[in-house]
Amino acid sequence: MEWQELTDLTHGQSFVVERVRLAGSGIAIEGQFEPPPLARLSVEDQVFVAAFVRSHGSIKEMERMFGVSYPTIKSRLNRISELFDFVDTDPEPTGSDVVDRLQRGEISVQEALAELERPR
Repeated sequence: MEWQELTDLTHGQSFVVERVRLAGSGIAIEGQFEPPPLARLSVEDQVFVAAFVRSHGSIKEMERMFGVSYPTIKSRLNRISELFDFVDTDPEPTGSDVVDRLQRGEISVQEALAELERPR
């Protein structure tokens, strides 16, 4: 079954994969696995995301492909992005991170103290 068929079948409802078989090896793994975030999107949103990646993130190209305006593309991107949990790419430093940076000479004692005193 293709992801598109599964997406059509579930009508956007959440689902759990309970068995995974590795193609060609006969090995099957059973458990409860959540599908990847992109697989949980509607087929239309999956196509939209694929087109966005293929256009290298060019909103102008997306406007041309879909025949819609810039605000429409931005609105759809915003809606889709809200469906994903993103990894914090700039997490607050922990005490051990600050000490490590201090030991490597990347920050001064005053900077380390300021980071450790900053409210989280």
